[in-house]
Amino acid sequence: MEIKDFLVEAKINTYASNGEGKEKILKDGSKEFVYEKDKWKYRDRYFGFNPFIGEEIVWNNDKVIWGMNYTGKILSDKIDAKEVYQFLKKAMKLVELEKPFRGPAYFQENEWEYKDQNSGTFENFEGFETIYYKSEKVYELKYHGGMIK
Repeated sequence: MEIKDFLVEAKINTYASNGEGKEKILKDGSKEFVYEKDKWKYRDRYFGFNPFIGEEIVWNNDKVIWGMNYTGKILSDKIDAKEVYQFLKKAMKLVELEKPFRGPAYFQENEWEYKDQNSGTFENFEGFETIYYKSEKVYELKYHGGMIK
């Protein structure tokens, strides 16, 4: 298994499948999802709900090799945060192997739209994710990361 394959599998089997309320709450107040397979380990740990900040880390044979930091928030008080995060989980399940950072470049369902713009390579990248409801931007997230040596 290669790192991108593992990362896609880990992302689909953690937040995208479980979401808010299913993670482990740690003593420091952070929330965490962990996924392990063979020699691989993935951890997504974050603080807050709206706004929030977090990081994803991948280990191979107990050595940290990849990471990503992110921060995001809901921008509208006209819509329930749970609805936004439910739609986000659907987009996150569509994470792509070539750029397994967040969701796909574009995803639409009814009046919801997800957009992800990123630049760089898997080794060194940055990006910006947005969600629109009825053409109004209701959520945004910034992220960056890459390989760690």
